[in-house]
Amino acid sequence: MANLMQGKRGLVMGVANERSIAWGIAAALAAEGAELAFSYQGEAFGKRVEPLAASVGSDFLVDVDVTDDESLDACFAALKSRWGRMDFLIHAIAFSDKNELTGRFINTSRANFQNSLTISCFSFIDVAARAAAMMPEGGSLITLTFQGSNAVVPNYNVMGVAKAALESSTRYLANDLGGQGIRVNAISPGPMKTLAGAAIGGARATYRHTEANAPLRANATLEAIGGTAVWLCSAGGACTTGEVVHVDGGYHVLGMPQAENL
Repeated sequence: MANLMQGKRGLVMGVANERSIAWGIAAALAAEGAELAFSYQGEAFGKRVEPLAASVGSDFLVDVDVTDDESLDACFAALKSRWGRMDFLIHAIAFSDKNELTGRFINTSRANFQNSLTISCFSFIDVAARAAAMMPEGGSLITLTFQGSNAVVPNYNVMGVAKAALESSTRYLANDLGGQGIRVNAISPGPMKTLAGAAIGGARATYRHTEANAPLRANATLEAIGGTAVWLCSAGGACTTGEVVHVDGGYHVLGMPQAENL
């Protein structure tokens, strides 16, 4: 259709490379006419994001540390100076010490628990408050979660707790911001072959297992996730808020593996 997002502007946070879920979303939004800004953290990621941003016609990149208020303030000041308003925000940011994404959850350290929850959950609340102030005509906020939020996934550990908090935050934010016409939703893909996903112990085995057992016998694609984000950000998603939308081939409905895999 190439016009569902015409005239809409938004910030995409969390693109690491061309295999990132955030990039799949950005590409889909740009294809529908959206004007994009990108945030990244550090020079190395900036060099990766710059050519991707250029490929969708964007030269608007901002270096942001979501654990630093001054950095976030500077980011949104830049958005306000250039655009004045915004229509959507994509939050695809999560972090945990990869050494604690193997083995037992009970061995989670206090420092990594706090850091994981701050970056993976509180950062969404933090940016939502800033973005909402730039959405006088309403808008859409989207974050990314995973099924480890409500069922045990081996090695996902503290990230499961962080995603559970993120999903709960999504519902509370949806209620807080609904009166302003701002919709808040989470997309929950299945396992993906991304830089972030590779940090989790047993990632390849998990990917193969879900592909073999999901009702559609397939894992999510970047295109499918991007299409879901376009729906949630466009007029088509006008009455959808507070939801966790699964894009996982249907894996989340299963109680057991398929009969042939038992």
